[in-house]
Amino acid sequence: MATLAIEDITKTYGSLAVIPRLSLEIADGEFCVLVGPSGCGKSTLLRIIAGLEPISSGRILIDGVDVSDAEPPERGIAMVFQSYALYPHMNVDRNMGFGLEIARTPRREIGERVARAAQKLRLDSYLHRKPRELSGGQRQRVAIGRAITRKPKLFLLDEPLSNLDAALRVGMRVEIARLKAELASTMVYVTHDQVEAMTLADRIVVMNGGRIEQVGTPLDLYEQPANRFVAGFIGSPAMNFLAGRVEEAREGRARVCLALGPSLEVALAVPVEAGAAVTLGVRPEHLRLGAAGDAPVLEGRAFMVEMLGSDTFVHLREKGEDIVVRDSEARRVRMGDAVTVSLPAAACHLFGEDGRRLSAVRVDRP
Repeated sequence: MATLAIEDITKTYGSLAVIPRLSLEIADGEFCVLVGPSGCGKSTLLRIIAGLEPISSGRILIDGVDVSDAEPPERGIAMVFQSYALYPHMNVDRNMGFGLEIARTPRREIGERVARAAQKLRLDSYLHRKPRELSGGQRQRVAIGRAITRKPKLFLLDEPLSNLDAALRVGMRVEIARLKAELASTMVYVTHDQVEAMTLADRIVVMNGGRIEQVGTPLDLYEQPANRFVAGFIGSPAMNFLAGRVEEAREGRARVCLALGPSLEVALAVPVEAGAAVTLGVRPEHLRLGAAGDAPVLEGRAFMVEMLGSDTFVHLREKGEDIVVRDSEARRVRMGDAVTVSLPAAACHLFGEDGRRLSAVRVDRP
């Protein structure tokens, strides 16, 4: 295991700043997931940590040792690539142990390490096979096994599940979660899939345009997003955003009038002025079909109904704004139906024109 400290690094290609300036600390034994849209800089950051990309300025420290100018083999890391990167002419046994052969590790020790890794990954009966004789999920497990045999200080995983189909992705998520618990190693995992991030991470780093938007536990990011970008990226389906304006503001509270008509009172974390343009955010699972007590209501017409078994998503459109409702009772709604939706003020987020969250959302946990 190892600690990782990234201190004020920048990465530029000529005049293009891919990572303008970034600092991050990852604790010993932590599973940290870098997540964000394509082109946000997360894979570049992982390659910088691995030593595959030089930094333009700043420092990378592993266990307090500056490795900014160290070659990849000198950093004590192992990397699992998106493309598996297996040797097609070698069987699983040789693929998993080849890095140790290069390092001139005794043959007996190589055999022991490969056997232990194969047992952990349930590859015992595949050691004699070549990569072409394996499924995508099995190839990915071999790539992970190759990393395990090296006993690195730090595991780096670059979108390891992106080439797998939906069923295999779920199975491999379970495998990686199990390995995380067994190995208790420091891991940095890159993905664009927020479901992977939410299910695997101890902490999530949300990136956008080479910058860190927010760092926190999955629940922190889901329940208390720092800004509109994080709120819209974390959660599936994405948070609903509705245009509004502050009608009245007083200490700790604001009354917001939505462009769709209703108004509601929201608790504030920071002051806001009356008349300010704002965006109200509410997650699909917090909305309810029909009227509910004194809660404000929205009205719209269903233009799509997704029935997914345990969940039903109703998509509404009204005055140019789209709203998604997640409701297990929504099976009775049909395309084209007029629908009324209750809007719970306590679960609503308020964002300013700059995207920063203004509201103090109450989170009730069991």
